[in-house]
Amino acid sequence: MSSFPGSPKLVKGGLALLDPGNGAVQQIIALQYNPDTLTRSFKIKGVGGESGDHIEALRLVGPPSETIKVEAEIDATDAQVTQLGLHPVLAALELMVYPSSAHLIANNTQASAGTLEIVPLETSLTVFIFGARRIVPVRITEFSVTEEAFDVALNPIRAKISLGMLALTVDDLGFDQNGGGLFLAYLQAKEQLAAKNKSATAGKLGIGGF
Repeated sequence: MSSFPGSPKLVKGGLALLDPGNGAVQQIIALQYNPDTLTRSFKIKGVGGESGDHIEALRLVGPPSETIKVEAEIDATDAQVTQLGLHPVLAALELMVYPSSAHLIANNTQASAGTLEIVPLETSLTVFIFGARRIVPVRITEFSVTEEAFDVALNPIRAKISLGMLALTVDDLGFDQNGGGLFLAYLQAKEQLAAKNKSATAGKLGIGGF
């Protein structure tokens, strides 16, 4: 069914994979259908101490740990994926949490040669994008796929994806890295939006003042 002329273009949420060194875009994965819900939770990083420590009560040691959870549906109605079903897009998502086969082989070669210390693989920088005001570097912490229908060759043609992500901050990435800059822009966007929020009066709360 065609859309009405002049109707606004639907913006898709998704993930971008960037080179952690130079910030070059390696791949962009758009969600076929935007999720109905997006769950975010925050673990506050306050200064520890005994109860009654008045000096430390209002201090924060850094940005909170923000976790993001989304559930999205995909299907293979797009003509580009009918021959392989959802295998390509599922593989692209799954590879975000895998080291490359080349890296595993290289590690095994080094171990066989007697190398004492093997440096863990640095993966791509994953960025979660949910509109222009939510662009945040993340680490995938949970990922599950429920495949719900298959074609005659057993290619999955309908699936539900559940993603759990931890927002990465300057505490994780540093100020000089591309990811750190993305987090600062994410935080500054929150500050700009908060500045547009009109403060209520004390009377709205049923009190005369503080």
